[in-house]
Amino acid sequence: MARSDRTVGRFSYEGLDRIIHERARLSVLTSLVAHPKGLPFPDLKRLCGLTDGNLSRHLSVLSEADLVSLEKGVFQNRPQTICRLTAVGRERFLGYLTVLERVVRDAARAAGPDPARPGLEPA
Repeated sequence: MARSDRTVGRFSYEGLDRIIHERARLSVLTSLVAHPKGLPFPDLKRLCGLTDGNLSRHLSVLSEADLVSLEKGVFQNRPQTICRLTAVGRERFLGYLTVLERVVRDAARAAGPDPARPGLEPA
């Protein structure tokens, strides 16, 4: 049976960016998109439930990909790092969310209506 061009790769979800898709990095980016002025490192650490070392490593990956910026400064005579989403990071993150929404719609459509979970009916 011949497949139409529309079905080839239909569920490949190419826009699920591996850098963003990792759970901790998804948490970091979600926190930063919710705080457009940025967050001090300790606040971001608390929101994401990460250790200093773990957050540092994920921020390095995100910074190398130009998704976040890290601005080092001093606040109340103490060193402080402010983490912000870059314009590129915001654009890529929002694109990622669009693809993720498609995954959720496709999965809900395939599963059919579930009377136990109203609001997740197929679109």
